[in-house]
Amino acid sequence: MAQFGKGYAKRSTPSYFMAIVGVSLVLFLLGLLGWIVINANRLGENFRENVEVQVYVRQNISAKDSAALVQFVAAQPYVKSYNYVTKEMARRQFVGDGNDDFMSVLDQNPLPASVDFRLKSEYANADSLNKIKADFSQNLAVDEVKYNKKLVTNLNDMIRKVSLALLVITVLISVAVIILIDNTIRLAMFSNRFLIKTMQMVGATRWFIARPMDRRAIVNGAISGLIAIGGIVGIIFVCETWLPDMKALRDYTLLSGMFIVMILLGICISFISTHRSVVKYLKMKLDDLY
Repeated sequence: MAQFGKGYAKRSTPSYFMAIVGVSLVLFLLGLLGWIVINANRLGENFRENVEVQVYVRQNISAKDSAALVQFVAAQPYVKSYNYVTKEMARRQFVGDGNDDFMSVLDQNPLPASVDFRLKSEYANADSLNKIKADFSQNLAVDEVKYNKKLVTNLNDMIRKVSLALLVITVLISVAVIILIDNTIRLAMFSNRFLIKTMQMVGATRWFIARPMDRRAIVNGAISGLIAIGGIVGIIFVCETWLPDMKALRDYTLLSGMFIVMILLGICISFISTHRSVVKYLKMKLDDLY
């Protein structure tokens, strides 16, 4: 049996090498798509978090009431960031936008103070914003609540369509990846069919034959996953070097999860495909192998 093992190792090295390369390339393509999906998701969140709500303060309310309103805004779970805009700051912004300074003809500043805040991405939808507006409208210190309804509607429609398209593409490519990896492993095992049958003919049990090949399949699957991950990391590094703004989209949690899935996918499919091929050739008659 030792001689068979040595012969098997020498003969199977090329086929295993090609199997590792093939599986690595397929996992790399899947990982590249996963990275695009992650970036698209993060980009959508960034767009949602740029939705701004302006809460205008009533004229002639006390400084205490204004401070209480600011504290109320800051305490809300849907607020990502906020800024209190005084009447004078509003005037300077108005003039900075290219408008004439009305203080040359008016005795007092008619612009109201406001608390402007940006939402967390999960609250940037029509239902949440309607509820937020209704809550603030009941506050005696609030004069008006404004946000760009059309922007919110269009943004969510666009993100929904893009997410659906990416989901469909991901499912289709995932199925293609599984089929390609399975075919790659089965093709690699095809070159070892006579060795498998010879070991069976000299008395080796099915478990004895399949065990080393299954172990090697697990190792090869893990190696393929690591090679694919290395390629993805290289692509990320190059893209972020050319476009530094892409670093803001990096999500370590999702990337780590994707890398783990890539390794597990490589291991599982390699193991299942290898074991199926070994059992298949063990059940076949010698004449059918030709």
